[in-house]
Amino acid sequence: MTSAPPRVLLAGIGNIFLGDDGFGPAVLKAVVGGPLPAGVRAVDYGIRGMHLAYDLLDGWDGLILVDAVPDRGTPGAVRAFEVGREHPDTAPQLDAHGMDPASVFASLAALGGTLPRTVVVGCQVRDVDEGIGLSAPVARAVPDAADVVRAVLADFGAGVGVEG
Repeated sequence: MTSAPPRVLLAGIGNIFLGDDGFGPAVLKAVVGGPLPAGVRAVDYGIRGMHLAYDLLDGWDGLILVDAVPDRGTPGAVRAFEVGREHPDTAPQLDAHGMDPASVFASLAALGGTLPRTVVVGCQVRDVDEGIGLSAPVARAVPDAADVVRAVLADFGAGVGVEG
């Protein structure tokens, strides 16, 4: 008897009109350019935090948030970290575009939902001024971040088959 694959929501977050803040959608596009494991749903949420909160009510086994992080390090540096389920409000401030993951987590709780195991794949930004397109260091980080997302999916137990 085989068990069902884990259900993992892969969420690209960011405003493509604010330079490097479009990192999440760019990585999502790179990841969905190939086959997704069964049970994985990839969505570009942009800045629609409430949409994400409502989608999280569907009982996911895992959540991967892909987002730009504040410029507190070397632009283009990619880092993955897990958000605690017991205290999701202690997550670091992740974005500069008003789609604050801590607010999404609070909205989810207010709606009666529970945060699944959550990993953030973030990239240090260089420029979040108005304009379309990633800065050179952040654009170079997209393929590496896509590989990190695939590794996190594997860690969640998502297999190698195309979602059906």
